Amino acid sequence: MKITDLRCAVIGKHPIVRIVTDEGLYGLGEVEFTKVYLKPWVLHFREALIGEDPTDVERVMLKIRQRGSFKPYGAAVSAIEHALWDIAGKAAGVPAYKLLGGKVRDKVLVYNGSVRQKRTGDRPEDYAADVKWMMEQPQNFFMIKQGISFHSNMKDTIEGFHYGVTQKKAGYHGAMDQGVISERGFSHMLDCVAAMKEVLGDKVSLALDCGPGWMLPDAIKFARAVEKYNLMWLEDMLTGDYVPWVNPQAYRELTTSTSTPIHTGEQIYLRHNFKELIETQAVRVIGPDPADVGGIAELKWIAEHAYMHSILMAPHGTANGLLGLGALINVCATLPANYIAFEYPTASDPWWEDLIIGLPPQIVKDSMVDLLEAPGLGLDIDAEGAMKYLREEDAGFFD
Repeated sequence: MKITDLRCAVIGKHPIVRIVTDEGLYGLGEVEFTKVYLKPWVLHFREALIGEDPTDVERVMLKIRQRGSFKPYGAAVSAIEHALWDIAGKAAGVPAYKLLGGKVRDKVLVYNGSVRQKRTGDRPEDYAADVKWMMEQPQNFFMIKQGISFHSNMKDTIEGFHYGVTQKKAGYHGAMDQGVISERGFSHMLDCVAAMKEVLGDKVSLALDCGPGWMLPDAIKFARAVEKYNLMWLEDMLTGDYVPWVNPQAYRELTTSTSTPIHTGEQIYLRHNFKELIETQAVRVIGPDPADVGGIAELKWIAEHAYMHSILMAPHGTANGLLGLGALINVCATLPANYIAFEYPTASDPWWEDLIIGLPPQIVKDSMVDLLEAPGLGLDIDAEGAMKYLREEDAGFFD
């Protein structure tokens, strides 16, 4: 089997990758919905892939892996990797998880970072109402993640929140404020945490997406202040999201200063950049995203290495879309016992739910997702239904 074409079309907000072969099989991958600008970056790999056997996934990846980078540019390589596993599974007639070592669980636990309504504000009562609404949703999520501090609007809406420079809106996702947080800012955040925990009690767990942008002394002080709330974790306080580096030494000082679990990793590309975080036990939880880290096989390697160092695993995935959900389900079915849950991605536009073939009407039940048993990553796009969402330049995408 040989690859005959690599295509990429923007459907709605997502660049979708389609690898075509000479035997009629094709594979699909999805780039996060904030990254429409990556279409040309995906397509520049085309000549490297033409003529290769897509079922030799690692051999193909060796040709392109070094051309990726920290978020967002690892997303192009990652989506191609997903499409390769989709073809490999279809060629073998098995779900992709069978090719990753087989399942160790029959259902996969997920948490809620994306099933939400627009919050009415950034006051404690707004956060309380928000988590109450989330608790009432039919998915019955075991855990909710909420953004605070620099990963929320409170840095703009709470006067005097921090002493850093207030950044002008960049026009793209990933530009964030940073700086020393004021006493007023600290008090406000703690009031919001207390309000959410009063609603959630011990029925639903809470994690906080915090930044990045914190200074280390502030991060230590806050992590200690919330110890009594038994949070699942504090995420991306120092580096994270679109920061193109990691600071393991600072994270290790933060981690060893508190009993609150510290989490990072969604922006990191490749296993090599997790090595020091894991081997120095700089954090308690890592959250690589299969749509950014280099793919699902890369994520599995990282999870195994973390398991050997007693570090927990909670993959990121909020913007990965419904095809990205298929990739998450397949890889997380194979992960070791350090796996907690992955961040459940929703459709970026409601009509995606009508286009994706292979998902049940209710995807999440009691915070669990069933495995996908169709070959490959288990999902497909209704080509006829998707045609009306294609741009003119992408008219031949499904040919």
